[in-house]
Amino acid sequence: MRKSYDIGKIAAARKKRTIMSAFLIFVVMPLTFILGYFIGQEHYILVSTLVLLYTLLPFFMVFERRRPMAREIVLIAMMSAITVFCQIILHVSIPVQIGTAIIIISGISLGPEAGFLIGALSRFVINFYLGQGSWTPWQMFSWGVLGFLAGLAFNKIDLKSKTMEQKNKRQFQAVFGPVICIIVSIVAAWVSYMFFPGADKTFFGWRLYAFGLLGLILGVLFQRKRLPADNVTITLYTFFTTFIIYGGIMNFCSMVTSIGYAGAADVGLGTLRALYISGTPYDLMHAVTAALCTYLFGDTLITKLERVKIKYGIYR
Repeated sequence: MRKSYDIGKIAAARKKRTIMSAFLIFVVMPLTFILGYFIGQEHYILVSTLVLLYTLLPFFMVFERRRPMAREIVLIAMMSAITVFCQIILHVSIPVQIGTAIIIISGISLGPEAGFLIGALSRFVINFYLGQGSWTPWQMFSWGVLGFLAGLAFNKIDLKSKTMEQKNKRQFQAVFGPVICIIVSIVAAWVSYMFFPGADKTFFGWRLYAFGLLGLILGVLFQRKRLPADNVTITLYTFFTTFIIYGGIMNFCSMVTSIGYAGAADVGLGTLRALYISGTPYDLMHAVTAALCTYLFGDTLITKLERVKIKYGIYR
């Protein structure tokens, strides 16, 4: 006999987990990075372990009032394993960032907490093959944030209403607001550079990331939980979040983690400005290849995950 679920309790528990997750991600984890900076770069494994522990807390809140079902844990482990395998294979063959796409898809289908967990855990395991270092916790955090925000931005998938006509429909109206927010913010960055260039010699730098992040946040808030999970919206979300959020965080990481190495530049706005300018081509390539993966496989993988959840009664 199938167990009945109290929708009200599930919604309340989900909101509680989301609030706790946001607090851990945007308050506790940055404080942990600051602590890691003072205790030394060589303790990056400790910082990475703490990030994983913080990530697990909201996940285990899913089982606050019931026993964990193996099928739920297996689904999380399976998506992490797929992410690790695909990312490593493509890393040594063709430079396509499919791992970023899978994490975003996981966040959309399995929720923000699971999205962050899959992102952080996958990056931690991948670096055992591709190289651990002081950058590991930063990469874990960056990938996790992409999955977490994807779970917040997109609405729940309803397979019953997902007819072929609706699947092929490009819902440009739904993404019009967020895209306009990002475009306006980038134009504002260009205007600020034209009238107040300061020490900047090009528009491509911190302004592009900072203003783009502001527009992205406004866009997500504007359409929170209302973005349809079709290949157009997922592709646009993947491109902008990967370029602005992942690229922005990792460029800052490059400056912080280079401290103490011979020939490293001094920490300051000048160094950060140079890193953002030099990192733009790589961040752009990362965003384009990840967005291409979500466009080609995103809708199919989301549909498969939703069917798995329905078949095995997985409600998060």
